[in-house]
Amino acid sequence: MSIPKIKRAKRRTTIRRGFYLIPSLFTVANMFGGFLSIIESTRGHFEFSAVLLLVAIFADVLDGRIARLTGTTTAFGEAYDSLADVVSFGVAPALLAYQWGLSEVHRIGMAVVFLFLVAGSIRLARFNVHNHNSSDFIGLPIPAGAGAIAMLVLMSPAPVTHPAFIPVVAAFVLALSLLMVSNLPYKSFKGVNLRRKWPAPTLFLIALVFSLITLTPHVLSVLAAIYILSAPVALLTRRVRRSPEATEPTPTHEEASDGAEQTPDT
Repeated sequence: MSIPKIKRAKRRTTIRRGFYLIPSLFTVANMFGGFLSIIESTRGHFEFSAVLLLVAIFADVLDGRIARLTGTTTAFGEAYDSLADVVSFGVAPALLAYQWGLSEVHRIGMAVVFLFLVAGSIRLARFNVHNHNSSDFIGLPIPAGAGAIAMLVLMSPAPVTHPAFIPVVAAFVLALSLLMVSNLPYKSFKGVNLRRKWPAPTLFLIALVFSLITLTPHVLSVLAAIYILSAPVALLTRRVRRSPEATEPTPTHEEASDGAEQTPDT
């Protein structure tokens, strides 16, 4: 009777290790996409490089989701995922932005994309020490920053050479860097429960989004812009709502006392 128990224990251990392997495979796919994106950027294939960045983002989203769904989240997996993200969403988009839009201003372009890389690494370090149970990210996630650069390149794959557009690209990359190191809250969508049953119209909406993306890739650009601007717009909205309350004049001590004297006794 003891022999079958030993075999069953070994079989369970093997299956458990297999589940740990699955998220790591997607992490490797994430890094591989970033690595290929770097190579294609050096070859001048900017459109293909941007597409590879989007593939890396998709793999990065899947590895975290699968790890949480299967209960295989480990400290090693989180550390390895962060290292992969530095390559795929730090080095790769920085090189793409430089080769595509900032190579005409050599030193300034190098400084701008280096700041993006540093900001992305800071964002990853903050994420590693932050409470992962929160429903919000603090600062723009580095995959979103990389995706924004990729979508900008896909909108106009030709290299930027006009002097009027080079400052726009530099300002865009710097703005992404500042958003990554900011304290603005961004939705993480971790609260979406993939295990529960969803209504049938939800599948239709998902298919509709894919159809729109197939018709025009600019739909992804619009979605990325909405997500990136969501936190700054929310912050400005809260400040505008609070400003009337802050500008209302508060009664002085004398006015308050005069009002008390004029109030008849009951």
